Formats: sequence, C-alpha cells, structure tokens
Amino acid sequence: MKSWWQKSLMIAVAVLTLGAISPNHTLWETILDEKGSQKSHAAANENKDYTYDWVDLSEYYDNGRTVIDSFYQTSEEQAYMKFGSRIGPVIQDEFQTAILPNIQQAIDMHLGSLGAEKLNQLAISEKPAGDYAEKIFHIYDTNTKKDEIRFHVRTEKKPQEGYFFNFHYHLAEDNYQKHYALGDIYWSKDTPPKWLS
Repeated sequence: MKSWWQKSLMIAVAVLTLGAISPNHTLWETILDEKGSQKSHAAANENKDYTYDWVDLSEYYDNGRTVIDSFYQTSEEQAYMKFGSRIGPVIQDEFQTAILPNIQQAIDMHLGSLGAEKLNQLAISEKPAGDYAEKIFHIYDTNTKKDEIRFHVRTEKKPQEGYFFNFHYHLAEDNYQKHYALGDIYWSKDTPPKWLS
C-alpha cells in the first residue's frame, strides 16, 4: 500500500506542477521514510557525516582574471559617466551591443598576456573628459604613471549623414599615434550635447 500511495503522490505532484518538480526528486526521500510516515529534514540528516575539502583560492585571485574583470566593470561605468544623462539614454542599447564588447575584447587582447604582477600595477583613470574632449578612460601603470591604453570617443560630422560618435583606442606601443577602431554610433543631424551633460 505504501508503494502505491507514494507513487500516486509523486505522479499527482508532477502533473499539478507541470513537471517543475520531478518525481525522483530527493524531497521524496526526506519526506517519507520506509513506513510512509513523515520525518523532519533535521532527522533525515542527523546520521550523515560531512567532510569538507579546503580549496586554495589564491590562484584564482592572483591570476589577473579578477583584475581584468574589474577593468570591464569600471570601463562601462566610466563610459556612462562620460555620456551623461542626455547622451547615455539615447545610445545605451547600441553601446551595450556594439561598442562595449569591443572595448572588453581590446582589454583582453592587450592586457590578457600580462602577468598577474604587472596587471596588479594597472589602474583605470577616474574622470572622463567633458565638453568635446575625447577621453573616456585610460588604463595606466600606477608605478610609472604611463598610460598603457587610452580609450576615446570623438564626435564626427559626416556630410549629408549627420553626427556620429567614433569610439577608438590608442596604445603606448606606437606612442598613441594609431587609431584602433571600436565602432561608430549614429547620433542625429542635430549637434549632440557636450559630454558629461
């Protein structure tokens, strides 16, 4: 009788929850014992011995991945700070899908090969430039105060098309002379507001 009752209960629950709770769920093992009576969760677990393995997490924190992940987050924050409340809401979706992944890829490509010691010496500048200046943020060496990568955006007016925001970056390797394109976002034919506004 117990087996029939237990099977019926499991089938009823599976049908009523549209399969969200599966019949072989461990819940059934802890609710019903051999006699079909209910028992508490504490009683079901009181005879179990638990062993724990200690994991050394220092390798995860020292490998530089967390530093690069923090660069991702801070770069996004600095970009939205630069856009301000007038530009940000208009270009937010396109920035998220077209530009931000390219910024993250550039960070990976140019900083991913650096060792953890060098990565821990790097930081992101805290103040994007306002008015019509290009600077979004720079990643620099805190010891030498020299920029490693400079991420910029400039406003360009294309005849017959209107205004675009051109996102790009510069590297210390070539003395910041070459523009590495990240993408363009169209604004409109009207002059965009100043940055940080």
